[in-house]
Amino acid sequence: MTETTEAAAPVAAEAPEAAAKDSRGRSRIHRAWFVAAVTFVTIIGAAAFRSLPGLLIDPLHDDFGWSRGTISAAVSVNLALYGLTAPFAAALMDRFGIRRVVAVALTVISIGSGLTVWMTSAWQLMLCWGLLVGLGSGSMALAFAATVTNRWFTERRGLVSGILTAASASGQLIFLPLLSWLVEAHRWRPAAVTVALAALAVVPFVWLLLRDHPADVGLKPYGARDFVPKPAPVPGAARRAVKVLLSAMRTGPFWLLAGTFAICGASTNGLIQTHFVPAAHDHGMPVTAAASLLAVIGVFDVVGTIASGWFTDRFESRRLLAVYYALRGVSLLFLPMLLASSVHPPMIFFIVFYGLDWVATVPPTLALCREHYGEDSAIVFGWVLASHQLGAALVAYLGGVSRDVFGSYDMVWYASGALCAAAALMALVIRRRATSPVPAVA
Repeated sequence: MTETTEAAAPVAAEAPEAAAKDSRGRSRIHRAWFVAAVTFVTIIGAAAFRSLPGLLIDPLHDDFGWSRGTISAAVSVNLALYGLTAPFAAALMDRFGIRRVVAVALTVISIGSGLTVWMTSAWQLMLCWGLLVGLGSGSMALAFAATVTNRWFTERRGLVSGILTAASASGQLIFLPLLSWLVEAHRWRPAAVTVALAALAVVPFVWLLLRDHPADVGLKPYGARDFVPKPAPVPGAARRAVKVLLSAMRTGPFWLLAGTFAICGASTNGLIQTHFVPAAHDHGMPVTAAASLLAVIGVFDVVGTIASGWFTDRFESRRLLAVYYALRGVSLLFLPMLLASSVHPPMIFFIVFYGLDWVATVPPTLALCREHYGEDSAIVFGWVLASHQLGAALVAYLGGVSRDVFGSYDMVWYASGALCAAAALMALVIRRRATSPVPAVA
């Protein structure tokens, strides 16, 4: 190290201390919380499209005559790409920075959603809804939240990961009632345009306010004792993502985390988010009422996920996961008996209960990734998330096919309940790591 570099190091180390005070010497809110807030708003904007698929299955079926299986196949492609893009997105963020990757991803989502207005064939639905929005939303997946949390926070990671995970549910809460009203009153095209504009509107906030690393503004990560220099850009993002995957695949916890998270995706995004509205509509419930119930899930999802982050900071993650999956499985077994033409108290209880458990699994899963995989945890979590979305994609497609073949969704509800019971057992099998995390893959 040169003398100039050595002389600069103490200055860099002291800068965070000065930045933590205002001109009168009073403590200020750490910049990390503002970055988390921008991340929260960004995920909300990207989540708008995730509110739409369940609302469009019946309108697209009516307008184009496409089978529910065909429409669900496009949803399946979207969900699969959402997951498979995530680990590469985490590596790309290491290479090109969070801000650039997220801004491009939001733009791709906006283009894909906007182009659906002019589609006339099923392959165009696959291209716009499946490919473009899948790739864009995958780059905005939970790996984004994991990267921000790992870089900007040393303390309160469980709480922050819970808050950022809840952003997707908050987007659902905000957009579902509006989009369902648009679909009912003006058909589906204005709803698609609304989603495109929502994603595009967030881009300026990302570009102006989001920063890649605390060192960019001379700060330590929140809760850190020492200043952390910004790491050099990592070349070969795709190669690194694959190397991390191959390394993680040699460990048992990866397969257990991937398996449980696949079931998580199957029972949430793939099942409830995609098929709850048409299933309720099959029983005579108005689309707006069913969409409002999904929005209520979003309300309690925020509460449940933030609470799960708080619990993850205090309790063993494996046991939390087992409890979450077991309770989810039990609730799904009762759902076929609760669907009716109107909203009644047992259904409201299910919605509240399911909302609290919706993505409460994310903070403990993130914590287990950090425990076992250290600096590679964001990329490993990206691959675990890929399994989540592959499970969601499979059930999204099978749900539509099941409805076409059997005339109801009952079989899918029962099968998903049984899978959740299996996930609870898998979570308990994950062993605690007593030694230091797996070293980072070069």
